[in-house]
Amino acid sequence: SEFNKKNTFYLFNHVDITIMYHSGKDENWPGARLVMARLRPQSYKHTDENNLSCEGPPMEIPGEFTNKLNLIYTYSVTFEEKNNIKWASRWDYILESMPHTNIQWFSIMNSLVIVLFLSGMVAMIILRTLHKDIARYNQIDSSEDAQEEFGWKLVHGDVFRPPRKGMLLSVFLGQGTQIFIMTFITLFLACLGFLSPANRGALMTCAVLLWVLLGTPAGYVSARMYKTFRGEKWKTNVLLTALLCPGIVFADFFIMNLILWVKGSSAAIPFGTLVAILAMWFGISVPLTFVGAYFGFKEKPIEHPVRTNQIPRQIPEQSFFTKPLPGIIMGGILPFGCIFIQLFFILNSIWSHQMYYMFGFLFLVFIILLITCSEATVLLCYFHLCAEDYHWWWRSFLTSSFTAVYLFIYAVHYFFSKLQITGTASTILYFGYTMIMVLIFFLFTG
Repeated sequence: SEFNKKNTFYLFNHVDITIMYHSGKDENWPGARLVMARLRPQSYKHTDENNLSCEGPPMEIPGEFTNKLNLIYTYSVTFEEKNNIKWASRWDYILESMPHTNIQWFSIMNSLVIVLFLSGMVAMIILRTLHKDIARYNQIDSSEDAQEEFGWKLVHGDVFRPPRKGMLLSVFLGQGTQIFIMTFITLFLACLGFLSPANRGALMTCAVLLWVLLGTPAGYVSARMYKTFRGEKWKTNVLLTALLCPGIVFADFFIMNLILWVKGSSAAIPFGTLVAILAMWFGISVPLTFVGAYFGFKEKPIEHPVRTNQIPRQIPEQSFFTKPLPGIIMGGILPFGCIFIQLFFILNSIWSHQMYYMFGFLFLVFIILLITCSEATVLLCYFHLCAEDYHWWWRSFLTSSFTAVYLFIYAVHYFFSKLQITGTASTILYFGYTMIMVLIFFLFTG
């Protein structure tokens, strides 16, 4: 009510700072500790520099003002004893002051509806259609009148034919496994409260260390899949698994860091840290990947339940919806629908310096995302096989990993609608870091 005169600007030239402290009573530490601080901006018209007070009418500036104006900026500090706030829970008041919990529940409900819908579809297909077909097949063996095959049963002799570019697919699968386990453990630890939201670097440090230590599953999965695809160049496979995606991420990261160095930014990572990351990558991650690959190649390839025909079967003309691209584009929509509200908060915490503390919600959304990706892929694979198209290997990977493309489109929208970033360097940094996120998300969802 004080600030509504027409054609008038109001200047908030005073800050009330209230600092609460725990006096240390009934605790083992010497002295007092700060547990809370609140700032309130105020507007006061100070008339006399030597006689200041925290009261008076607001500081008004008329819209058409041409004279010189002397401004006095002030602040006041009050100390309050608050022994009921424990030292360990000193961050809670910041988290409580953040709205959004209702939106979180809304997003979780929205995601759960998608999951239930997909689960219903998958269950219906597996229980009704496949169950009926298999029961009928078992009867045919015993009866004379064998019916003609149709749908997905026509392609049983081609469905396990190795895909084109099997090397790249096996590398992506290995890398994706590594990222998936890393994300799972990091989020799980954050959920249990091991990684404080106050210490922003803890999350990154934990993720990088886990990634370095999880080279073995990457090498194993990649090697085993490559062997299943009847690949011969196993050395190339191991090297690509150890170096391809981390190499892209590191190169991107290094270029971003160069820009920060040139600009003299305090956000640039020191040279020593970069060397340490490289040493961890080549000294720990790469050897562990080799170990995993050794065990992967020693295992027998995954056995297929049916023999593959010598001559590839011709694929009939496909309808618009069973062609590769429309299927892949449709497949990414549902997983993205589950995560986009969480994504908004994550981008806010990275670019708008907001605290991200809802790891419980995030872990729940992570599990929902896993289920949605898997079920959307199973559904679309089933539809393609029913249309007698047996090229499912790459498509099953790309169907869910197309979510990363939607992630990128959303990041572009966020950049133009929410951020006031000007300058070439800042724009390059934003999109450089976004590309790292998109690549990691691509491998993880795929």
